[in-house]
Amino acid sequence: MIGPFSLGHTYHTFSIAARCPRTRMFGVGIATSSIAVGARCIYAKAGVGAIATQASTDPRLGITGMKLLEMGFSASKVLAELMTSDPYIAKRQLSIVDKDGRTACHTGADTREWRGHQHGVNYAAAANMVVGERVVKAMVECFEATAMHPLEERLLRAIEAGHEAGGEAAGEHSAGLLVVDRDVFPRVDLRVDEHVTAVAELRRIFEVYKPLIDYFQERAVDPTIPSEEEKLRAQGRLR
Repeated sequence: MIGPFSLGHTYHTFSIAARCPRTRMFGVGIATSSIAVGARCIYAKAGVGAIATQASTDPRLGITGMKLLEMGFSASKVLAELMTSDPYIAKRQLSIVDKDGRTACHTGADTREWRGHQHGVNYAAAANMVVGERVVKAMVECFEATAMHPLEERLLRAIEAGHEAGGEAAGEHSAGLLVVDRDVFPRVDLRVDEHVTAVAELRRIFEVYKPLIDYFQERAVDPTIPSEEEKLRAQGRLR
């Protein structure tokens, strides 16, 4: 055994990639039983789009897909190109959101049950080897019901909803949250690489980080602004 994972273990994942039409931010939320999912499966670029690649993951699909989106390809065209180029596409699951909120998904025939996806304008949700279809439905319903919240909160709530709907039979051991705004660096890029309650741990970390999201954006432009501690003290979070 290596931690909670055996060498022959099959890993399972649920995720949602999305665009906020109000702010034009892009992001992805994800959870899985595998280790370090945030480093391997989620991609987003400001003004371009977002992609989640999972099941038998090949990070090259995410990297290539983002380059195609940047060239102006639609989500459906990117998906078609990736499916044509990958000889193992039947083992993959892909979710793509382009700059205009168009979406496309693929669930390979060789991924394991329950597997499936649901996508609409500005969102694409997918899952494989979870307890049932209700995981994807819960993510989508939660995302659609939280339109006035910041994108990072909507994505995290959607992942929490997927977890509450049953999530993975084996439980989730890593999770990630990635959101981009207008800068070349992410607005939010948080990861839980290995934890027995990864979704809850992602929420804990996010709540610590949330009061400083805008601060870190501002400080990149103006490093003379008050310190992180002063910012938190002004918000009543430090004494």
